[in-house]
Amino acid sequence: MSQRERKAPPNDGAANETNPVKPNLDTLKTEIEHYLEESGLAVFYGYSRALESTPAVYWDCDQYPDYKKFVEAARIAGVRIMVLHQRTFMSEQVDDALEQLAGCNLPREERREFEQRLTEMRGYDGFVCAIELSFDHEGRVFLFDLRTEWYDELTGILDEIQVLTADSDDDPTMGGYFSKN
Repeated sequence: MSQRERKAPPNDGAANETNPVKPNLDTLKTEIEHYLEESGLAVFYGYSRALESTPAVYWDCDQYPDYKKFVEAARIAGVRIMVLHQRTFMSEQVDDALEQLAGCNLPREERREFEQRLTEMRGYDGFVCAIELSFDHEGRVFLFDLRTEWYDELTGILDEIQVLTADSDDDPTMGGYFSKN
């Protein structure tokens, strides 16, 4: 987990011995929306701003995991509008990853392991997997990025498949046919 991201808190519906429910950030998103409105901030429902070209400053969610402190810092800085983005997981991401995996030259066991891990992710279809709060201040974007552990795991799997796909594109075993036409 990078320093700019934080795992979902244990009380967000995370699965454990007493709570078999899979983690879903939908309840926390609703709580954040209410808190923002109570704080007097306008809520703008926007896209993720993590990849914008504007310089970004990420909240240290490891040391200060409470989103309320992030919102309070924004209010003290004079912010009047907070961008709220939620990402909902769609199982089509699994389908796309399985298609990419089919094009990779992998040993049978390794392929099966990837397929199994991806197939397990289908159970999260429709779940809110990431919440991002952001605001602009003095030419920078300030971000609070929250993701579930299972979404971090999926992102890792997708990254591995991307690397494998790139490696198989460079694979010289494509037959060795060369035409001088």
